[in-house]
Amino acid sequence: MSNETSSVAPNQGLQAEPGGLNSADNAVSKETRRRVIAASFIGNFVEWFDYAVYGYLAVTIAAVFFPQSDPQAGLLLTFALFAISFLVRPLGGFVWGHIGDRVGRRTALSLSILIMSGATFCIALIPGYDMIGLWAPVLLLVIRVVQGFSASGEYAGASAFLVEYAPTNRRGLYAAVVPASTAAGLLLGSLLAGLLTTLLSSEAMHSWGWRLPFLLAAPMGLIGRYIRTKLEDTPVFRELAKEDEAVKAPVSSLFRNHWRQLLQAVGAVLLNAVGFYVILSYMPTYLSSELGLGATESFLATTVALVTYIGFIFLTGMLSDRYGRKKVLIAASVSFILLTVPAFALLGTGNFLVVVLVQILLGAMLTLNDGTLPSFLAEMFPTRVRYSGFAVSFNLSNALFGGTAPFMATLLIAATANDLAPAWYLVAAALVSLVAVALSRETCREPLRHE
Repeated sequence: MSNETSSVAPNQGLQAEPGGLNSADNAVSKETRRRVIAASFIGNFVEWFDYAVYGYLAVTIAAVFFPQSDPQAGLLLTFALFAISFLVRPLGGFVWGHIGDRVGRRTALSLSILIMSGATFCIALIPGYDMIGLWAPVLLLVIRVVQGFSASGEYAGASAFLVEYAPTNRRGLYAAVVPASTAAGLLLGSLLAGLLTTLLSSEAMHSWGWRLPFLLAAPMGLIGRYIRTKLEDTPVFRELAKEDEAVKAPVSSLFRNHWRQLLQAVGAVLLNAVGFYVILSYMPTYLSSELGLGATESFLATTVALVTYIGFIFLTGMLSDRYGRKKVLIAASVSFILLTVPAFALLGTGNFLVVVLVQILLGAMLTLNDGTLPSFLAEMFPTRVRYSGFAVSFNLSNALFGGTAPFMATLLIAATANDLAPAWYLVAAALVSLVAVALSRETCREPLRHE
């Protein structure tokens, strides 16, 4: 066998059958698929639970880890740490992509959840600025970098895992489990943060209350790892491994043979990257810090929006299976281009009911992208480089534009004195994604490719 891979007939073992199903569709039991769904769900759930808590308790975390001579600067630094942790994600995408495509999806996912949950747990153990000075934010940064590295393989790996196990005509619905799990993690983070803020005094929150959510990561991570180690790798990957057809250098092959798809994928992810962090992570801080809405009302509004978001996600997955990935993704971009600025203007009214309805609208628009993107990206790349292609494109776009979104939104508002600045940032992201998706090909009804 050559240094790259031996030749193999296109779609070997996955020829299309009448009705658009693959020959492998009936080879996996329903019980196995249920366990695959559970294993894919829990890893992203733990990851985004952490990000939710960090985002929703950003003001408290800023007070704990930075001097309070300038609270606005402390908040900016807190979001800057959030953004810096994303800079390691492209490197993580290369590493986890190589492991996932060369060794196996299950191996990569089992390792990533262990590292990620352990790092999240360690955040709860860091002393504050009052105790150890500058070492507090330094240790927080180190742990956030470890989290960013481990999380970079989670979303891509879980999506590829689900798509490769799913029936051909339901890949969009199965892959929608991944963004649903992220929203569920955000939902629990929102509820827990809101509950702690309501029940505990400000002194208790700053002293020990903020640490409680991070402590939960350890048991959740161990449960997720246990479930994943009890599963086999996906049928299509096992087929490649059995025939020794896995690429020895998947990332190299990705850049050499699939660079067009890679560029399209990076552009397509841009709206997801900016939209997700602005609407579902940064929004409570925006409502309370920039628009003056009470902290409790901000958490409640976001919680209601997240509940509806989870339902919309699965609907979007089904729509993408029925009408195609491109049509749904284009609808998402057009919606953001036309409606984002008016929606943010309505948020400025400060009316609680209006805020809730606008957040539901923005969440529904975002699901058109989020619920479709996992299957779109997984189908874009062949099996040999699927994990790498997804991980590199998704993490590169998130590193450059997603993790920086809360920081950029706060900075743009400070620089322009315009509360609508984050909305225009979203519009720009939607324009780029619209072009990238329009240039891509439709793959929703095609068998997964090996070559």
